[in-house]
Amino acid sequence: MTGPAALAALALALQLPGAIVVRGAGRPVEVPIVLMDGAPAVRADEAIPALGGRVSRVAEGRWTLALPGATLDIRDGLPFAGAAGATLPISASPRLVAGVLVLPLQLVTELLPRTATGLTWDPARAELRAGAGTVFSPASNTVGPGAGAREPVRKPASARPSRPATPRDRRVVVVDAGHGGPDNGMHGPINGRFTIYEKDITLAVAEKLATSLRARGVRVVMTRSTDTLIALSDRGRIANREHGDLFLSVHVNAANMGWTNPGGARGFETYFLAEAKTEDARRVERMENEAIRFETTVDAGKHDALAFVINDMAQNEHLRESSELAAIVQQSLARMHPGPSRGVKQAGFRVLVTAYMPAVLIEIGFGTNPAEAHWMNDDRRQQEIAGAVADAAMQYLDRYERRVGAQQP
Repeated sequence: MTGPAALAALALALQLPGAIVVRGAGRPVEVPIVLMDGAPAVRADEAIPALGGRVSRVAEGRWTLALPGATLDIRDGLPFAGAAGATLPISASPRLVAGVLVLPLQLVTELLPRTATGLTWDPARAELRAGAGTVFSPASNTVGPGAGAREPVRKPASARPSRPATPRDRRVVVVDAGHGGPDNGMHGPINGRFTIYEKDITLAVAEKLATSLRARGVRVVMTRSTDTLIALSDRGRIANREHGDLFLSVHVNAANMGWTNPGGARGFETYFLAEAKTEDARRVERMENEAIRFETTVDAGKHDALAFVINDMAQNEHLRESSELAAIVQQSLARMHPGPSRGVKQAGFRVLVTAYMPAVLIEIGFGTNPAEAHWMNDDRRQQEIAGAVADAAMQYLDRYERRVGAQQP
């Protein structure tokens, strides 16, 4: 590993304690923190039993983590966990390393307290413990009254993602129509009898998305409502200035001309901000970041696609929330989109870097595909896309508010 990714891993490693402390039944247990691909992780066979849980291999590359009140299904190499019928995003993928299952630290310190009964993570002390008046029993794998259980310490406000509006407040969603003005974005389709421009499709869908959200009582801020150029970094700053709860950036995908059948590429995908993991994600990242060439004044240092990892730690605060929002958007689009789901992905999009809130970039389809371009250019289909994204935004906000409400004293 070299370059910015290596520096990010080093910076992260210097900030980490050597271990987390698990306070369940009996004596506290120290679980060492290891680095997996430069990210903090712990061994499953050390962390889960210390919580009174069990790690079970159910198939090749698949395990269950059984804890009081929750069972998580995880798979080697997939950054998601299944729990009670829901798919929950993880900051990194669990991995089998030298025959040992290694879990991202975020899964243990954030995901488990959200799903298991009575768990509290105290980041100040790097302690994971049972709630007041309960302890975990490794023998029975149940929760019960126990003497000596320590009073839980709630996360300080600085350790929580910024709060989307509570039900008594008006929610604010920032809708970003990609490209605009001299920046047409992609154009297509390949060998088509008509031409579409990304900037026109994104604005049409964004306007309908804004209308759909307003009908649900949401205050909507649009980064652009006309055919004009807005700097990539300014879009996130608009969202911050308006105290947005969510940032939704709408885009149209384009096939790689080097593919065997570029005109046949179809489907939709949703991105959150993190280092790209695949060549295709890096391709989309480059394509969408090319808009910066239309900006007359650019500070290259500020716009380093990976600079946020080290310099803008506020963005890391929203990584898990953004990945969860992306998963919900993807699931909602899958219910109406004729193309295949290309999944939740991550990449270093400049438009997301300065948005300090849960933020996603949505590729609603391939404009290079004649059938999909025709479908996206249809007013009724645009309304359906907008409705699906609006449904996802409301589902995410409702879920987040229930979670935050449960944490309040």
